[in-house]
Amino acid sequence: MDSRGLDEAGGPRGIAAMSRPEEDPVVRDCRRETAVVAVIALVAMAYSVGYCALFGYGRAGEPIHFVLGFPSWVFWGIVAPWGVCVLIAGWFSWRFMSDEELGAVSEDADDA
Repeated sequence: MDSRGLDEAGGPRGIAAMSRPEEDPVVRDCRRETAVVAVIALVAMAYSVGYCALFGYGRAGEPIHFVLGFPSWVFWGIVAPWGVCVLIAGWFSWRFMSDEELGAVSEDADDA
């Protein structure tokens, strides 16, 4: 049996039989943007669930304080994080996302 891996079997030494093609810049940017959105969503969810669990439950007999008509735990656990996420989404879409050229567009007579 040949102890060499599949990348070396049958080809010259040092040259891989299957090399990875260069990654498309659009795919690379999409992966980067997806990772950032996922991290922001997870952080916002963890904060909201954690804050509301800590300050929204177990309030037997305590007075409820209001902020702009919302109970304080609702305002600081839900309304404020949503506002921050809206600001982050604006920054993300206007500053962080990149616009790559997708290539030439060919128009057919049937498409018109």
